[in-house]
Amino acid sequence: MQRSKLPYFFLGLAAVIALAALAVLVTRPGVPSKVPAAVQTLSENPLTPPSIEKPATPENPASPRTAPAAGGASADPALLVAQITQALEASDLAMLSHLIGNNALDSEKLARLTALTATPLRLRQSDGIREVGEIELNARSRWALELDGQPPGRDRILLELRRQNNQWTVEKITLPPAPDEAIPEAIPADSLDVADAFLQAVLKQDFERARSFVDPASVSNAKIAGLCILFEEGEYRLRKTKPLRSMFQRDDTAGFLAYVETSDAKQTAQFALTLKQVSAGWIVSEINLNQLLADYARRVAGGDLYYTPLVKNPGGGDTLALYFEFDKDEMNPRTRRQLEIASLILRSDPGKKITLSGHTDALGTADYNNNLSSRRADVVRDFLIKAGVDARQIVTVAKGGSQPRRPNVTETGVDDPEGRRANRRTEIYLDF
Repeated sequence: MQRSKLPYFFLGLAAVIALAALAVLVTRPGVPSKVPAAVQTLSENPLTPPSIEKPATPENPASPRTAPAAGGASADPALLVAQITQALEASDLAMLSHLIGNNALDSEKLARLTALTATPLRLRQSDGIREVGEIELNARSRWALELDGQPPGRDRILLELRRQNNQWTVEKITLPPAPDEAIPEAIPADSLDVADAFLQAVLKQDFERARSFVDPASVSNAKIAGLCILFEEGEYRLRKTKPLRSMFQRDDTAGFLAYVETSDAKQTAQFALTLKQVSAGWIVSEINLNQLLADYARRVAGGDLYYTPLVKNPGGGDTLALYFEFDKDEMNPRTRRQLEIASLILRSDPGKKITLSGHTDALGTADYNNNLSSRRADVVRDFLIKAGVDARQIVTVAKGGSQPRRPNVTETGVDDPEGRRANRRTEIYLDF
């Protein structure tokens, strides 16, 4: 008996109808793609920056509905910040809204961002994008976008990023105040802010500002001056990647490792900062420079001149130290630069006092060494006076070879030139 072909006919007809309906849905005019091409590119490959081809412009480009709540995401935080910067300089509000996301961009900040991008913005060429450091180890970081041509207090945008599931997103954005708003007093808000502000002041050799961020009871003026000297003489700069790394964060204390590199980026070193919270905010309560001092000593080792700008004072605290060649009382260029920094500190407050103590190694008679140590103290005093320091601020003493910093001989009694190099010095005790 011949089987009927009618069921096959209906199956074929149903397939044709389904295909036609699908074609109508795909080609129906007036229905835009649900995901812009740039966003699709970002989602498929977060390590490849999307082109600045603007997505379809909605009726209200500032509407938070144009961006997913989570915002853009990238496995590389530097890439995400670079994309935000690119969109910022292009005044691409839709892309900015997407990359920042609704979680960080509420209606008030969105309105401020809209006004901010109405005029084209440009970032500074040298340090337009700067990683400030970590708020939480490997989990939260802060970045600064430094705006060019803007007045102080209105020249920075801060981005706080959070890492989840190996993807970085914007957790918070801090925009500069509007033109009709007063610039708030520059009081850093948290421990990372204070650590960064302190280091930026040191980099600029701004001793007074750097001192405003420390606890004077535990961080000496000599240590701040020594750090200024190290940065200047060692040609150190903060490392571009993770310059401040969080060691610990507690309610009232925080610790960071500060990473620096030489100007050619070939060598790195580190030192530690501890901060504590007081009624006025956060302050630097301890600076451990041991590793940084050791790194610099290795770099300048050799020759007849010893160098480490900080030594412990027998009475407590730190003392600046300047070194001399054998049987010499003339200053070298490095010593003069150190004294220029010290003179800036002293000239800022005529009431400050310093004590200069001259020292020698063990070679020579006691009388000769006392005279040589006096000349070494006097030459430093004379330089400071010529630099504008009031002579009444300076006290000089000659110690001869009576207070060596290191042994002049080895354990077997053999002469130790390295130890003697450390003893030919003038110490500057900042008695304030």
